[in-house]
Amino acid sequence: MPKKNNGMPYEVHRSPIKGDDGQQIVYVRPRSRQKVNMQQLDAYCAANYALRPGELTRAFRAFIDATGYYLAEGYRMETLIGSFAPKIGLRRTITDPDDVKDKDVRLEGIEYHSVKAFEENVRQWLKGFRRIDKPDTQQLMNDTEHLDNSLKTCIDRQGYVTVNQFAAVSGLTKYSARKQLDAWCQGDHPRLQKTPWGKQHIYTYI
Repeated sequence: MPKKNNGMPYEVHRSPIKGDDGQQIVYVRPRSRQKVNMQQLDAYCAANYALRPGELTRAFRAFIDATGYYLAEGYRMETLIGSFAPKIGLRRTITDPDDVKDKDVRLEGIEYHSVKAFEENVRQWLKGFRRIDKPDTQQLMNDTEHLDNSLKTCIDRQGYVTVNQFAAVSGLTKYSARKQLDAWCQGDHPRLQKTPWGKQHIYTYI
């Protein structure tokens, strides 16, 4: 049977969580390493939507500047692609509401929620899915953003990461996952600390 050559390419990976049968649950995600930068998006829109070259980039910059102003004032922004809202938290653990001071509050990020119309637009373009069975390990190892996000995902769950967990989330082989984690433990400014834990090692932020 010929292999499907259209549709959204996706990868299958094992998670650290086990199912009822005792085996690791698998999950899917869009193929990593597929990226479109702002220059490419701008050129595509100029060629297909009667925009002048650079017009989309300028619009995005204006959007970022304007939403930054309103988000900094605490507003929720309702847009054509969804809503944006500031996410704030406390710098320290406080139990008495009266103890909260302005200096204790910090901006932790921006929350985004897509609108149904935006999601429906994606579905209109979607031509199904196609599985990518063997992600290229070398490409994964060179994708620093993907590796950073995979590490953060693992450590955010429980405060540490093991080789098996990092391999499952990043899509690397166990050999490559161990190699990358060990590399983060080396150098003048190591990122991780490796600690024996039973028959394996755990890695934590320094």
